[in-house]
Amino acid sequence: MSNKISVTILTKNSENYIKQCLTALKKFDEIIILDNGSSDNTMKIAGKFKNTKIIEHDFIGFGALKNLATSYTTNEWVLSVDSDEIFPDKLVDEILNEDLKQDTIYSMQRDNYYNKRVIKCCGWQNDYVNRLFNKNLTKFNDKQVHESLILKNRTIKRLENKFKHYSFDNSSQLIEKIQKYSSLYAKEQKNIKKSTPAKAFFRATFTFIKNYFFQKGFLYGYEGFIISVSNANGVFYKYIKLYEENKK
Repeated sequence: MSNKISVTILTKNSENYIKQCLTALKKFDEIIILDNGSSDNTMKIAGKFKNTKIIEHDFIGFGALKNLATSYTTNEWVLSVDSDEIFPDKLVDEILNEDLKQDTIYSMQRDNYYNKRVIKCCGWQNDYVNRLFNKNLTKFNDKQVHESLILKNRTIKRLENKFKHYSFDNSSQLIEKIQKYSSLYAKEQKNIKKSTPAKAFFRATFTFIKNYFFQKGFLYGYEGFIISVSNANGVFYKYIKLYEENKK
């Protein structure tokens, strides 16, 4: 028996992978797409799929947006998917035929790619994400960035099959994410956490050492190096921006 599950996807200028993403999800009868300001062909492509419903909304933080997308679903069970993720048929079938328990959140492993190469270093390996949940009992927290499902009193079950996540195609996308996420972090943590330039420097340095050496980024050549540097830059700028926000 196939489960009744709604899919939610947040989009903004997601034309690179949205067609592949939605094609892989064709067995689901309802996909809620919450778009926050696409200027490319994202909505045009998504509108060609009969099981999609497109809603436009300003950016209010990732956690709040995912909860808003959930509110538009008609099914009790919700699968949260990113617009650059591709679910294989085996995982889709596993999800649709799983014996779902209301107090359980279902987790899936994803392979993360940089420029079409799967990366199993720098903390990108063994990446399990909680994505399938009962909306009557579970929701996302309200974090601006790095949002997650609230796990209190919930059981986590890992599914067997995994999916592909096309994280970044090039360094420009890495830089764009660093800029956006570090700014969101600084505004969210303003006057809550303390920061100094020294803290930014030492945390960034440790992040590079951890990613490149301890988490074996050096084994992945150019890709491992640029990911390690970018992760370190992300840490540096989120704490520098927090320092500047706190000084205002």
